[in-house]
Amino acid sequence: MNWKSNLKENYKFKKGDCVQNKKIKVLAIVGATASGKTALGVELAKKFDGEVISADSMQIYQGLDITTAKPTQEEMQNIKHHLIGFQPRTENFSVADYVNLANEKIQEVVSRGKLPILVGGTGLYIDSVLKGMQFSPEGDSQIRQKLIQRVEAEGIENLYQELQALDLEASQKIHPNNHVRVIRALEICLATGKSFTEYKAKNNSHESPYDVFWLGLDYANRQDLYDKINQRVYQMLEQGMLEEVQQAYQQGTVGTASMAIGYKELILYLEKKASLQECIALIQQETRRYAKRQLTWFRRNAQIQWLILSKNDELQKISEKAQKMIAKNENMWYNV
Repeated sequence: MNWKSNLKENYKFKKGDCVQNKKIKVLAIVGATASGKTALGVELAKKFDGEVISADSMQIYQGLDITTAKPTQEEMQNIKHHLIGFQPRTENFSVADYVNLANEKIQEVVSRGKLPILVGGTGLYIDSVLKGMQFSPEGDSQIRQKLIQRVEAEGIENLYQELQALDLEASQKIHPNNHVRVIRALEICLATGKSFTEYKAKNNSHESPYDVFWLGLDYANRQDLYDKINQRVYQMLEQGMLEEVQQAYQQGTVGTASMAIGYKELILYLEKKASLQECIALIQQETRRYAKRQLTWFRRNAQIQWLILSKNDELQKISEKAQKMIAKNENMWYNV
């Protein structure tokens, strides 16, 4: 029996394993946008009898399928995927909402004797689930709604300044333009009378229920990743991204999903404020910046085993490299 066959047999997920070992085994595939996480997740799900749970803050919304790079049925290859396209794009969705749903899906996958594979690039979502962040009911929906209304009327700047005054440490860790996190932090401060930093420290003190193998994707040459990003933008346009954005814009029912890279940039073209080529260049630039932020986030996690790619690597080769990395570390992940 060769090493690949042996690995698949040893790693076959059995009902009851998570109970016997107390912690649930989860494979996490993380990295920058356009790095190939989706395709690798499918390949490893086929090898290890798993199901994919998406960890992408934009792919949760209904519609804008091309703009948010949702995997197609063809790309899924009959592997079950969860938490994609379920949330109405007019409704708000929080990190706490994602944690609750992701935990439920992990339990569902395990109950079927399958391996949960968390795939995505939204670091806050992934860390909140796999590192055991507990979200208490502290908070106030009325305060939250008032803060949202203020953002719509005043912009985010005033609220960010208020957060700086109430909790400087938290404000330094939150980007001034991250509306969701600024509102959430302020809501906790105002509802509890405590700083958001204190709240997070309290809720991060719980032990994670998961035993995670972290697999990260990155390129040896950063320009190779950027080239792939630039090319993918053109591919998305060929697939109909502009028409998709135009339809959503005319319907006027986008909501939080309007934060997706590609949507807000193409609106400039639809409103005749910029040329199409200028908007394309802006999408590419913003995506490259986002990729850099993603990698900065994940590089802080010392548990991630990094799979370093080159531009000529084929999916089969990447999958084999990933399997070898898992096999090499099997004693620290599975006890079989």
